[in-house]
Amino acid sequence: MIGSIISAIVVGAIVGVLARLVLPGKQKIGFLWTVGIGIVAALIGTAIAGAIGVAITPGIDWIELLIQVVLAAIGVSVVAGTRGRR
Repeated sequence: MIGSIISAIVVGAIVGVLARLVLPGKQKIGFLWTVGIGIVAALIGTAIAGAIGVAITPGIDWIELLIQVVLAAIGVSVVAGTRGRR
């Protein structure tokens, strides 16, 4: 249980940072927002990957990771557009 939570935070942070890297320009949101969005995107992306049957593959799950990063990029851009620092 604790291991799953810690891995979700780590994967979420990585996914959130990757999302910010693929978005053009500067996003005016903090690191904690980025990590939070990344965690949510990682969880939703894993559910979607499981639903379409690509969650468990040999090696790195590239399709699942791509889904997670795309969801996180959408989330970061939405939050940056509506909430960004003033």
